[in-house]
Amino acid sequence: QVQLVESGGGLVQAGDSLRLSCAASGRTASMYAMGWFRQAPGKERESVAVINWTGTRTAYADSVKGRFTISRDGGKNTVYLQMNSLKPEDTAVYYCAATYTVFSSNLPLSGYNYWGRGTQVTVSS
Repeated sequence: QVQLVESGGGLVQAGDSLRLSCAASGRTASMYAMGWFRQAPGKERESVAVINWTGTRTAYADSVKGRFTISRDGGKNTVYLQMNSLKPEDTAVYYCAATYTVFSSNLPLSGYNYWGRGTQVTVSS
């Protein structure tokens, strides 16, 4: 079992920055990759960024490229999502997820084995 706990969400203004954290605990040694996803009201959950467990490979959704950065602190088993130049359309609940299968920007949601409970990010205009 793996437990994932997100933190760092909040209410900010357009153009501001936030850093989300996802702390992983439990059987993390076999994890292959982690990702950040988001779900806005009335919309499907979508991938935002993914990173392999060693932190050497990353991938981003086109909508956040150049603004968001995913990173990993191996010593703390924590994955971060640095979000800069936030826009109102970034408003959503942000979730982190972990998979034992493969690192892929196209991995479907069903390919992720564990999910956190989410943290709300609200960007006002």
